Amino acid sequence: MALQAETQAIVTQFDFSDENVNKAVREFLRQMDEGLEKDGTSLSQIPTYVTAVPNGTEQGLYMAVDLGGTNFRVCSIKLNGDGTFNLTANKVPIPKELMVAKTASELFAFLALQIRNFLEEHHGDQFEQHVRRRPTMTAPEGYKDEHVFRMGFTFSFPVQQSGINKGTLIRWTKGFDIPDAVGKDVCALLQEEIDKLHLPVKVAALVNDTVGTLMARSYSSPGKQGAVLGAIFGTGTNGAYVEKLSKLKKPLSGDYDNSTGEMVINTEWGSFDNQLNVLPTTPWDIALDKQTPNPGLQMYEKRISGMFLGEILRLATLDLIKNPKVSFFKDENSASNDWRTTTYIDKSSSLYQEWGLDTSIMSVAAIDESPTLSALRQLLESTLQVHMPAYEDALAFKKIAAAIGRRAARLSAVAIAAIVLQTGKLSDPAHDNEPIDIGVDGSLVEHYPYFTDMIYEALRAVDGIGEQGAKRIRIGIASDGSGVGAALIALVAAGMEKSTDNLLGDLRSGAANASDTAASSDSEEKPTAN
Repeated sequence: MALQAETQAIVTQFDFSDENVNKAVREFLRQMDEGLEKDGTSLSQIPTYVTAVPNGTEQGLYMAVDLGGTNFRVCSIKLNGDGTFNLTANKVPIPKELMVAKTASELFAFLALQIRNFLEEHHGDQFEQHVRRRPTMTAPEGYKDEHVFRMGFTFSFPVQQSGINKGTLIRWTKGFDIPDAVGKDVCALLQEEIDKLHLPVKVAALVNDTVGTLMARSYSSPGKQGAVLGAIFGTGTNGAYVEKLSKLKKPLSGDYDNSTGEMVINTEWGSFDNQLNVLPTTPWDIALDKQTPNPGLQMYEKRISGMFLGEILRLATLDLIKNPKVSFFKDENSASNDWRTTTYIDKSSSLYQEWGLDTSIMSVAAIDESPTLSALRQLLESTLQVHMPAYEDALAFKKIAAAIGRRAARLSAVAIAAIVLQTGKLSDPAHDNEPIDIGVDGSLVEHYPYFTDMIYEALRAVDGIGEQGAKRIRIGIASDGSGVGAALIALVAAGMEKSTDNLLGDLRSGAANASDTAASSDSEEKPTAN
């Protein structure tokens, strides 16, 4: 009975009521508006210069590349015009020495070489045709910039974006350290190396993964309207949505097409409510935050994302283990243990190590409804060295994991609800009865049981949405935002081009005159990718 009571005391601290959800939605809307008016706010609300989303009828062959960490991915995507596509991809590891190269040219030359290899392997005929047609005496460069592949560049490092294909590197992360590249336009750096190889490729768009998710879902989702939101709920969390240009009050430095009256905004919502005005806080949230390299930042993300949920669960579990009032994962439960043996935790258990509990165990805990919780108990033994855990132990663990997961889902619903309300489509007669499409990606929505169901449960409780509004919200998986989505943004960028006579002129100029001033790491400068 003591274990049940102490477990419930922990579970209660993770409760996030309907009232709490509504307070958080109102605060999210306030912080959204604040971010649209000025920089340096919790929600960065970064303009992406993407001013249209696809509707599924788009056709053509486009390219996408993704530098997201230790691998470089090159893709071609054939859009079939009916919401379907064919994707071809290569992936190569980045040599470690290039991650810390002396010059940016060394890294970007390697990337350009992989693009050439990909074209030769998968698009040999088209590649040769493009190369033969390009030489000319009429252009000073010696070749024309027509009949080129448009390419989307997913670059998952902090950049300050100033156009649909312009963005200066603020700083490197993920083990990269090439000071020569900081403060320079990464699209221009890649284009310069592509040009050296005379490849028929234009870097047409700089892509954030959430924007790619939005575009990929808009292309493949059924219905007349494209998606209004692309969201990642995985290792990290972020969202990009379609906003009216009239609501975007802060100045835009780059060129963009204003004919649609809309622009995709990258919220960077992982930092929502860093001030903790409305976010729930338990002792384990506080302990986790202190362990991170960025205490006090990304507070929303630290309560939602797969990177952090396992550690919150470990910290709460560890406190229960240390609680002198209860017997948890200890010998005292052995007398009633249905497996009739001794329960103990190995001294080397990862329960005693920071970040030692992988969030994936929460999925097993959620899905195991067997009378003895046998699958969960076996996993506790094999991964955490909890030898012969009793049913009561596993049940306590399951309840705490469920409470943490449910809170994460309800917090996720806050962002979705706020953006749905921000669009005004629920109350707009022009969109009466049309589904409001949300594209999502990430391990939580794909692999955590009932996560989406719990999001819907919270949406039904939101003022202005309710039961009927929630029925119109359609949440669906958007696959391969960094590939398909990036290609679609390249398509949008191609449509924005005003002239075909000098498609690459701006980029070449940008490469030749790349800024020598490193971008400030001041807290007011916000990244477009994480």
